[in-house]
Amino acid sequence: MWTKKDLLGLRNMDIKEIQMILDLAKEKKEQIQDPLKRNHPCSLYNMMTLFYENSTRTKMSFTLAGQYLGMQVSDLGVQTSSVNKGESLVDTALTLDQMGVDVMVLRHSMTGAPHLLAQNVKASVINAGDGSNEHPTQALLDMFTILEKKKKIAGLKVAIIGDIAHSRVARSNVFGLTKMGAKVVLGGPSALVPSTMTCLGAEVAEDILSAIQDADVIMGLRIQQERQKGGLFPDLREYAHCFGIHPELLTLAKPDVLILHPGPVNRGIELTTEIIDGPHSAIYEQVQNGVAIRMALLHLLTEGRKYYENLDQTGESYRSFYQEGGDLRYFDRGWENPKPAASRAI
Repeated sequence: MWTKKDLLGLRNMDIKEIQMILDLAKEKKEQIQDPLKRNHPCSLYNMMTLFYENSTRTKMSFTLAGQYLGMQVSDLGVQTSSVNKGESLVDTALTLDQMGVDVMVLRHSMTGAPHLLAQNVKASVINAGDGSNEHPTQALLDMFTILEKKKKIAGLKVAIIGDIAHSRVARSNVFGLTKMGAKVVLGGPSALVPSTMTCLGAEVAEDILSAIQDADVIMGLRIQQERQKGGLFPDLREYAHCFGIHPELLTLAKPDVLILHPGPVNRGIELTTEIIDGPHSAIYEQVQNGVAIRMALLHLLTEGRKYYENLDQTGESYRSFYQEGGDLRYFDRGWENPKPAASRAI
């Protein structure tokens, strides 16, 4: 049974929890493809999307996932809300919490913003991307796509190429893929591939050729110029020439190499058109798999609400427990788990 209130990242998730989402996503994908199989298990719940950064794929994916499950889905138009009047993120979330929002899906430029919300609201909080920290549902859909195509994750070599330094997708994939037994190798301009990533379980390649050599999966990443404070490489043309993935490079990888990209793709920069539209690419399948993964996650989180809402009837507030850093899995067993200090400032 799922007992977590929120999904904030993959760093602290265990393999069983990841596998639970991946397994349920198979069923949800069938429901996407055949509307007659949709049974609206979440019709009693509602979801609010709060996107403080631009998004097409993630935002629409969550919206459709909620609707396919029968949820009432609303969007906080950040540009037209009280946020523009100076209202803080926490105050906005507390207001929505009092309105009875069950699930909040947050994207924010500040690292740790979803964690801050989760500590202050009764609603379940899903991290849809926080700064350069994590993007857990993207990594889950990437793993689901790999599992579909390769039938396994353990033992595979996954090369992630591009702007690693500013990529929340890269971090979540490193956490998730290594937990599932994959070997993750990172490549790109030295200024964009921090050596500290080895502390997270990945390997850092000396060059793009060694990163791609014998790879089972190659994932291209977008150059995130909006997060860079200065020129970390000459220009995009130079980047495409030195680090762009093209057909000749694929000869170094496994013959059945799988090509992924979280999107949006800059054609001719991270990947050539031949690669994007070629037989090795599963980029567009990733989009559909994203809806399936988010359906599975929303289903599990809303089912889990029955668990910890019942705990609140014991007389001890689960909210105060969670604010102290407690994991809800330990709620009815005392303070067995460590309670990290949580900052409330924003």
